[in-house]
Amino acid sequence: MKKRELIQAVAIHTDTDNKTAGRLVEGTIEVILATVAKGEVVNISGFAKFAKIKRPARMGRNPATGEQIRIAAKTVAKITALKGFKDIALGAAPAPKLQTVRKAAPAPAKKAPAKKTAKKATKRR
Repeated sequence: MKKRELIQAVAIHTDTDNKTAGRLVEGTIEVILATVAKGEVVNISGFAKFAKIKRPARMGRNPATGEQIRIAAKTVAKITALKGFKDIALGAAPAPKLQTVRKAAPAPAKKAPAKKTAKKATKRR
């Protein structure tokens, strides 16, 4: 599913227009990115945990030659799927039901046809 498809699915499921759903999805992503960039952890219970992890420098081994090499310290992004997400993805729990079709708006009430007013014929003299 691409972002455009996600926005359309959210719009249908929440019964909003695509523009509003797009702003909500974009806003959610921006808030998560900005918060993680500051070094804070974002934990959406039942879904995922987003974090920025600092890995220390360490000694490693070149697999081709067996020579020991120094691996520099680095910062990595880590996303961890939480139990609720795993249960649904692996089939241990039922997936939520989604609306796949927009609810039909109630049809506007038909107005009674306007009555024609009879014009009095006046004779001009």
